[in-house]
Amino acid sequence: MLRIHFTGQDLARTTLAEEPDPLWEVLLSLHQLQVWDGSGHYGHWRERTRRQLPRPAARLLQLAPPQGYSPDFLTPPEQTNSFDDAVERVMSTSRRRIQRELDLLAVRRPGSSWTRELAGGRPDAVKGLGQALRAYHRYSIAPYWESIRTLVRADHQRQVSHLSGAGVDQLLGRLHPSVQWEAPVLKVSGLPDQDLHLDGRGLRLQPSVFCWQIPTKLRDPLLPPVLVYPVQHAPGSLHRMTAERRSRPLAALLGSTRAAALEAIAEGCTTTELAQRCRISLAGASRQAGILREAGLITTRRAGQAVRHDLTTLGRAVLDGCQAPVG
Repeated sequence: MLRIHFTGQDLARTTLAEEPDPLWEVLLSLHQLQVWDGSGHYGHWRERTRRQLPRPAARLLQLAPPQGYSPDFLTPPEQTNSFDDAVERVMSTSRRRIQRELDLLAVRRPGSSWTRELAGGRPDAVKGLGQALRAYHRYSIAPYWESIRTLVRADHQRQVSHLSGAGVDQLLGRLHPSVQWEAPVLKVSGLPDQDLHLDGRGLRLQPSVFCWQIPTKLRDPLLPPVLVYPVQHAPGSLHRMTAERRSRPLAALLGSTRAAALEAIAEGCTTTELAQRCRISLAGASRQAGILREAGLITTRRAGQAVRHDLTTLGRAVLDGCQAPVG
C-alpha cells in the first residue's frame, strides 16, 4: 500500500487536473495494448490499434512493459497545451537521467539495440523516440481524444462537486475505490508498500481514461508528485472520431483544403509534413498555413532548419467544435 503524507501546506497546493494528460494517456494505453483486461472498455480500441500500429510507434513497447516500471521521463510533470511541446520536453531530458532510468528498466527487461542507443544519448535514437511518440499518438490517441476529454471532464465535475460540497476531505476520500483518506495520510491500495512525504510540494491529481483499476504514480519520489487515477466510465464509452464525420462541418466552415490543413496541424507539424498529410504542394501548404496563422488559428515557430506549426487555443476550439463522436 502506498501512503502519501500531507501537511497543511500540501493540502493547499493539491490540484485536480481538468484535462487529460496526453503523455500519461500514451504511456498507460501502451500498457493496455499488451494485456487483455477491460475488454469491454478497451477491446475495440485495442483491436484497431494493434492492427494499424506503424512500426516506428511499436518500438515504444520496449519502454512500457505491461507491468512494473516504465521510465518517468516519458511523462514529464510540466503541463503544455501542445502535444508536440510535450514530446519536445521528453526529448530534452538529460542524457544522465535517460541512462539512469533505462538502467532501472533493464533490470527486469533486457535492453534492445535502440534502447541502448537511447541510453547512450545517440541523437538519432532520441529523434526516433520523438517520432515514435508522435506516430503512436496520431494513430492510437488522437482519434479518441474528444472522447477521452469528455470522460475526464465529467470526472472533474464529479470531483469538484465533492470538493464544493464537503471540502478536500470529501474529495480525497471519494477519489477512487482503491483510495482511502485518513487525514493526514492518503492510502492507495494495490501499489507497492511505500511512504511518500509531500513535504509542502502538494500533489497533482490526474484523472486518466487508460489507467485501469488502480492509480499509478512516478517512481522517483524527488519528482513533482502526481497521482494518476482511473476515471469511471462504462464499457463502450471510448469512441473513435472518424475523419469523415469530423471534416464535414469543418470543411463547410473553412473549405476542404483549409479544413484538412487545420486537422493536420492539430498534432503539430512542419510545412513539409503539412504538405505530405494534405497531399498538396509545399507552396500550397505554406499558403494555407499563412492564412490559418493570420486568422489566429495556428502559431508558427522556427525549429532548427524547419518551420513548425501548432494550433492556438482558438484553433483548438474551432476544431473541437466541429467534432462529433462515433462508435
